[in-house]
Amino acid sequence: MPVRILTPQFVDGIFKGLKIAPTPPSPPAHGLAPPALDSNNQYKRCLLQLRSKGERSLEKYIFLSSLKQWDEEMFYAILIANMPEITPLIYTPTVGEACLEFSHIYRKPEGLYVSIDDKGNIKNVLKNWPKKNDTRITVVTDGSRILGLGDLGVNGMPISIGKLSLYIGGAGFKPQSTLPICLDLGTNNPKNLEDPLYLGLRRNRVDDKEMDEFMDEFMEAMAEVFPKILVQFEDFSTEHAFHYLDRYRNTAKVPVFNDDIQGTGAVVLSGFVNAAKLSSDASGRALTDHKVLFLGAGSAGVGVAKQVMSFFTLQGMSEEEAKSRIYFIDSQGLITVDRPKLQQHKIYFARKDYTGPPLKNLIDIVNYVKPTALFGLSTTKGAFTKQVIERMADLNPRPIIFPLSNPVSLSECEFKEAIDWTDGRVIFASGSPFLPYTYKGKEYYAGQGNNMYVFPGIGFGGVLSKCTHVTSSMVENASLALAESLTQEERDIGLIYPRLTRVREVSVQIAERVIHVAQEERVDRNIPLRSMDHTHLVKYIQSKVWVPTIKT
Repeated sequence: MPVRILTPQFVDGIFKGLKIAPTPPSPPAHGLAPPALDSNNQYKRCLLQLRSKGERSLEKYIFLSSLKQWDEEMFYAILIANMPEITPLIYTPTVGEACLEFSHIYRKPEGLYVSIDDKGNIKNVLKNWPKKNDTRITVVTDGSRILGLGDLGVNGMPISIGKLSLYIGGAGFKPQSTLPICLDLGTNNPKNLEDPLYLGLRRNRVDDKEMDEFMDEFMEAMAEVFPKILVQFEDFSTEHAFHYLDRYRNTAKVPVFNDDIQGTGAVVLSGFVNAAKLSSDASGRALTDHKVLFLGAGSAGVGVAKQVMSFFTLQGMSEEEAKSRIYFIDSQGLITVDRPKLQQHKIYFARKDYTGPPLKNLIDIVNYVKPTALFGLSTTKGAFTKQVIERMADLNPRPIIFPLSNPVSLSECEFKEAIDWTDGRVIFASGSPFLPYTYKGKEYYAGQGNNMYVFPGIGFGGVLSKCTHVTSSMVENASLALAESLTQEERDIGLIYPRLTRVREVSVQIAERVIHVAQEERVDRNIPLRSMDHTHLVKYIQSKVWVPTIKT
């Protein structure tokens, strides 16, 4: 018989008894597995099978999904030991293709589906989840704006699944504590409605009034069924992303944040903090002199800009002064206050100081603004042309170019192009990974503004602190902790983000900062942690990091 270990359980520092500790899965009984099977050889075997598929990323995704369902410990052992190789296969960029094909590659249920047909009965649907008592973190999508691919309906479920795999691999959540959720409120994508294999409801999306009623019932039910959960919204349409973050961030009975708005903003702010220092060192400009031009004014773009404002306010600037350093371009050109029918989320950053004829071309706007940094969240492939990037290099000794759109097929420019067109002077970060590039005998490394640097730590710190809300200051400080996490070796070779292999170490640093800010703002409920100093708090966080039993 397997040995059962009893561990003491404390609630708010009070002893509540003993509980049987989780034990790793038992090996198959004698005769049910080949005689020479052992976990080390199986680990190597799985990697060889994965790599035998060459450049066929979707096949690799399918293989890894099947592996996770049949041998979860092995899947996470492979992910954690090979983070730079596996992450692009289970999340961006491959997850975009997986979403497009989800109804055609579906194998086995994973996660919860809650549809508009469940309205009035949502709580009972949630109760069907078999691991209710263990659940601590969920990623919820309605599939209405998946990456840059549009309305995919229930085909967006791989986004929730992939994101939670990164919470586990990147921070150390226990697999049984995660819950992927896809809300099926219909789809307005005719390709879905015409696909005989489409797995979602064959109807158009509900109107805003009915969606509000559904979401209110859903959030109330989540708090009743999963009272210890932290909710992350993902890939809602732009207007709904802002609307539901504002609706629930301070009022829901469980903590809520939106990774598209807050997580993307936090990771880009972190990269910009380090990039701005490098750029200012080269130009001699003050940090307050930086100007940031955004191409793309959706939820991610505006969310990033609101976080980037923190960079300027930390330099002592007022909110209005910080806002004046940021410019936005959408499909109609430079966003100004005199434009009719301006969408609500664009009004805050609309320029009041431009009175000339409308500026519509990116190169004309670059010439007018003279930015030090150009950020792309437009999902427009090749929008940063040779002419635009060369002009940025004319204006700045070290221009900051961040093409952040996902997946790679929608990136505003390639890493190679940015290096070639700036003679190697660019400070670069992208949303999806690019391989190192050798130019004039020197090897350059692309920074990746990957949200997985920051959201696992935010979630881990939020859950461990038992926070009531995820505050703006918690997110901002997660970003600053990420910026400070680089080693000297990483700084010496010009990186603005740490190596992905260190993401678990970085997530501990972020979680510690998040917990500390939650305590300062008194939104924490894990009271015993308040008495811990920095060293003991870090050790406590490290003790909560789940590690697969399989040795790699």
